[in-house]
Amino acid sequence: MKFEWRYLGESPIKLRSFLKQQHVSRRLLAKIRHEGGQILVDGKEGRTVDKINKQQIVTLILPAEHGRKTALVPSYVPIDVLYEDRDLLVVNKPPHLTSVPSQLYRDDSLVNRVCGYYEVRNYQGLVPHIVSRLDRDTSGLVLFAKHRYAHALLDVQMQQHEIHKQYLALATGCFAKQSEFDIKTSIGRAPDSLFKRQVDVNGQEASTHFKCLKSGVLGSLLLVQPLTGRTHQIRVHCASIGHPLLGDTMYGGDLSIGLTRQALHCYQLRFKHPLTKKSMTFIAPLAVDMSDYTKNI
Repeated sequence: MKFEWRYLGESPIKLRSFLKQQHVSRRLLAKIRHEGGQILVDGKEGRTVDKINKQQIVTLILPAEHGRKTALVPSYVPIDVLYEDRDLLVVNKPPHLTSVPSQLYRDDSLVNRVCGYYEVRNYQGLVPHIVSRLDRDTSGLVLFAKHRYAHALLDVQMQQHEIHKQYLALATGCFAKQSEFDIKTSIGRAPDSLFKRQVDVNGQEASTHFKCLKSGVLGSLLLVQPLTGRTHQIRVHCASIGHPLLGDTMYGGDLSIGLTRQALHCYQLRFKHPLTKKSMTFIAPLAVDMSDYTKNI
């Protein structure tokens, strides 16, 4: 895979510094050097310590990636692809599926399924790079980079809070329709659990914006935008005000209504394409279980 830039600066600059401006990390440079990639200046092999001048063309050729080195087992269960190009893959994840492999789910996670998707299509030299993860029982949009460089660029956006997600959630209890409110309480790990979180004044700052779209005796449909990215943030914040998500037994949600998982769905994803810089917006319709329940509110 090849990427090219024309250097437009007035003063000479070291090739290494120019590549750093393009967010090419030292780690990626090492992969290129040791795994068969190339860095060219005007079509000739370039050294990162050499200087480049205005109008020179820098070419980066990525080496092939090999998922088998990480023992990633492909799963051939079909995935719901909402968008794909050379650099990105956007998938609508179903509930009851982990985002990444674990000891309990080594052979079938969303990453395993994307690996299988690549193999079926004979995508040579590509391995899945997951950018945005969801909890096992949360459904909705998940973003993948299709190569290391796109992953590095998207990681910069993540660190700068430029990848925006909106969720739809079903919470217990009633809210005033169209009411909007923010919850700003810090979140930390619960002392008796490796997974559970709780409101904790000594934890990490967390902020979530809520808007009620529909409310009735069976619960409320909320549009939710986390302004920070803490583990279980939406679930903890809803529980903290006495309105846990339906089906979320970890935080006090009720299973008696037929939902067998926390009623949370990543509905919208917004970001800039890491290579073209085009604004991208994706929407995933509610999963069937949440959609059916919402009709009765």
